[in-house]
Parts: sequence; C-alpha cells; structure tokens
Amino acid sequence: MRPTWSGAISFGLVTIPIKVYPATESHAVSFRQIHLADGGRIRNRKVCEVDGRELRQDEIGRGYETATGTLVEITDADLDNMPLPTAKAIEIVAFVPADSIDPIQIGASYYLAADGVGAKPYELLRQALQRSSKVAVAKFAMRDRERLGLLRVMDKVIVLHGLRWPDEIRATDQVPVPDTTVTDAEVDAAVALAETLSGLDMSELRDEYRAALEQVIAAKAGGERPAAAEPAEPASAEVVDLMAMLEKSVADAKNARTGDVDATVHDLPAPKKTPARKVAAKKSPAAAKKPAAKRKSSRSA
Repeated sequence: MRPTWSGAISFGLVTIPIKVYPATESHAVSFRQIHLADGGRIRNRKVCEVDGRELRQDEIGRGYETATGTLVEITDADLDNMPLPTAKAIEIVAFVPADSIDPIQIGASYYLAADGVGAKPYELLRQALQRSSKVAVAKFAMRDRERLGLLRVMDKVIVLHGLRWPDEIRATDQVPVPDTTVTDAEVDAAVALAETLSGLDMSELRDEYRAALEQVIAAKAGGERPAAAEPAEPASAEVVDLMAMLEKSVADAKNARTGDVDATVHDLPAPKKTPARKVAAKKSPAAAKKPAAKRKSSRSA
C-alpha cells in the first residue's frame, strides 16, 4: 500500500513525522459507457477550447474562474507556499470526548504511520489518546483545501478521519417533519423489536447487491440469460395496523435467529387500549372478543 500524503502531526511543541495511507477501499463494480448500436466504448477526451487539441495529463493544470470569467492559474507551488501552519502538518487544536463529535461530520478515513524518527512521539500520542479515552480535533491541508480532522486510536494505529466544517452541516429544520403521533404501546413494541435485532456482528455483513450484479455479469459474459428476480410486491398506501406489523416483525426476527417456528410475541409489553383499537372493536365485535394470540394470527393471515 502506497502513502497518499506525508507530513507531520503537530502536538504542542512535539512534531511527529508521519505518512498517510487510505484506510478504506471501494469494491463497487465499475461500468463503462458504450455505444448501444455497436458496443464500442465511449471515452471522455480532454480538449482545449482555444486550440482544439486533445491534451495529455501532464499538460493540464488547475485554474480558478473569477466572476468576470477570467481563469487564474493556480500552481502546486502556490498551494505549497501558502502561509498556513497546516500546509505541511496535521495540527492538533483540542482533545475532546469521542461522543462530542456528531457522526454526520465524519468523512474519509486514513491510517497514519510513523516516519523515521517519529516512532517514539507517535507511540506517545497513541498511548495518550488511548489512556485519556479522548479523540483529537486537528486541522490539516490536503487536496487543495484546509480540512478539519479527528485523530483516534484503532488497534495500534492512529486513524485520521476527515471532518466536515460546522458550516457545511445543513440545519435539520430544512427537513419536513410529519405531523403525527404514536402510542406508548407502539413505542414499546418498536423497542422490543430493536432488542430482538440487537447483537449484530458487523464483520458478517456482505454487499448482496454487488454479489448479485457479479452473477448477472458472469451469466451475460458466458452467453447465458441472467436469472430473473421474483417481482416485488408493490408498496401499499393503505393504512395498516402498526401494532400488528411490529408484533409480526418481532416474531419473524426471532424465527430468523433461532429457527424456532413456535416463536411468539408474548415478550412484548401488553398493548394499551387506543382509539384505533376501539374503532376496530366497534366494527367487528366478534373479533374483539377473541384472545389476543388468535387476533394476531388472523391479522397476519
């Protein structure tokens, strides 16, 4: 694995030379654009608008377009020589509790490795972070802009997470919130479902979409017809009995985890009477007099 950046961590008066490695990788299946008529590949070519020539990568630089349409060239030297303390270093500005960082701010992740004489101060910072149970907030410059970052310990490595600046997070009041209410019994049932679905081992999760897509590609590459998926049931706009759906979800989750076909929903808190249930009882007195378990099974059917 090759480092993508090198510099230093600035920790008070301590400087820690480091190399930065990407911590994640994408396993997504990549597609190419093709001409449907003959299957020819379509390529994006970089052409200069002034002389019409197709350019090589080493002939291409960067420029900033002003409000008047003028393009100002910005070179690597311009960026490297900016008067910023973070241009060559990851500057730690504070140590904070991990739960004070909202996950919505977290972006790309990198592994930091000690470089040369940085081994001892690197280990010092790693153990300080670990013993204090805190994370470090830092500033650093990478890919043409100054960024906010978070340093934490993972196993025996210091990890750098890019953070979004506070003004890059949109306010939640821009999102429409439904004007509705739920009963205490429904909340209790939802909590019971959450408890049933607890204990997930993240290492067992797999990208099923990618696996299915690879099967489609393999079939078509071999001249076969891909297996068709069963048609999904269309979403219904009909109002459903939310408690019944929650109860059935708990039972299904228990069946999936234990294989017990006799799993029931008796662990759920006893539902409180709600206006919705009273209306249902008025419409069907006979159903209202049935035991709870039979009522559930008739709804599930």
